[in-house]
Amino acid sequence: MMKYIYRTLFSILALGSLLLLAACGPTVSQLKPQQTIVVSKSFQSQISPVPTTPPYRCGAWSANNAPGAYSVLTVYAKLTKNVLGVSGATASATVHFYGNDVTLDQQPVSDAGGYVTFTVPLQGRQPRQTPTTVDVSYNIGNKTVHCSPAFFTPL
Repeated sequence: MMKYIYRTLFSILALGSLLLLAACGPTVSQLKPQQTIVVSKSFQSQISPVPTTPPYRCGAWSANNAPGAYSVLTVYAKLTKNVLGVSGATASATVHFYGNDVTLDQQPVSDAGGYVTFTVPLQGRQPRQTPTTVDVSYNIGNKTVHCSPAFFTPL
């Protein structure tokens, strides 16, 4: 009988404690409605200008993105005008090694497809696991076109 009384009292105390804890909790409030945004029809009718594609585009890439520190790397580049390769353009390249920049003494002329090739002897000039880039540009008459750079990280 005594166990029954203790269980009942304990249950009542536990229930009362839970009710007190619930009463001390955060208050719930209604969210305020946000303003409605209206986009005017005149704004919707405005047309953004379509960007123009430049007539000359070029890119460069390395034959091996993870060469050995003392290897000889080949870097390729391609020049296009309105999607077609441009022949007869002189190219130049600069390698951005960790300590200094080296402008290559090669100045190849693009073939019928717009391609040129550079040979880069690394000679341990770039620390291992340190990325570097090669900037390539083409000269066409009095215009210079800069390519997206080639990159590599010696192992």
